[in-house]
Amino acid sequence: MGEVESSILSVLTIGLYIVSKCYIDIWVCFGFNRYVASSLVNCTYCGKDFLKDNRHINENIKFGHNFYCSRQCEFTFKTKQKEFVCEYRKCKNKFKRSPKDISPHNFCSRSCAVTFRNEQKWGIKKTRRLLTDAEKREIWAKAIEKYWKSYQPKYNREDVILEIQSFVRRNGRIPVKKEVWRLYKPARKYFGTWNNAIEAAGFEPNPVMFAKHQIANDGHICDSVAEKIIDDYLFEKGISHERNVPYPEGEYTADFKVGNKLIEYFGLAGEHKRYDELRKIKQRIVKSYNLSFAEIYPNNLYPTNKLEEILGI
Repeated sequence: MGEVESSILSVLTIGLYIVSKCYIDIWVCFGFNRYVASSLVNCTYCGKDFLKDNRHINENIKFGHNFYCSRQCEFTFKTKQKEFVCEYRKCKNKFKRSPKDISPHNFCSRSCAVTFRNEQKWGIKKTRRLLTDAEKREIWAKAIEKYWKSYQPKYNREDVILEIQSFVRRNGRIPVKKEVWRLYKPARKYFGTWNNAIEAAGFEPNPVMFAKHQIANDGHICDSVAEKIIDDYLFEKGISHERNVPYPEGEYTADFKVGNKLIEYFGLAGEHKRYDELRKIKQRIVKSYNLSFAEIYPNNLYPTNKLEEILGI
């Protein structure tokens, strides 16, 4: 074969390859179905007509398979779940449930089921209107008035006065409410307030906490009746003590000092934010310097004096 024939054969081979490549590209671009025999079939689920190639149609007919126009139709047709509407009157959400979970009453959530059953059992409750602050105060005032009208104390007017006078003779000071709590309600019943009852007994009421200084039996000046009780206890026991002793850090002072032990009375603990912050600062200083420390609170004094147990002296 000459050179001319070889060149012609090469050109023909290259041309045939190019033509076949173009044909494949056209086949891919415009779809295989255009060149494969297909027929219209009906979707088993939605009833829509769509094209399917004959070889797949024959295969489905052979094995008894159904025809579906999409995977969504196939899934929806094959699933056995049924759609329900929540039976709770305020919900009405749609949801699906498998046959084994279907019951006489179907709900989208446990909350709807419980609310529905409660309404069936107890009936539908009316929504209560929230009371205003003024209405709450009015109801509270009426309740207090009703309570005091129906309250029948075991102490009469004269008993209250005699009990207060007896306390003053025994202790040399005016009682606070927490010490004689059994007298407080009768005092309110007959005199209106506790201070009125103190005045009726012939004494001057105790001042507001920290509003007036108290003089202890040993001459120490105390900031409150409670501090006077503590000071008098130490004096009666013959225990040497100091007042307003400075801490080793900051400008803070302890109420009392006995030997190496600092003693604090926290009368407003839990009532004022700034007071609680100061209490925590003092506790931190005590811990930092490893000081001997005793804390006294109102419930350690009233209604029962527990100083001996707290101080250990």
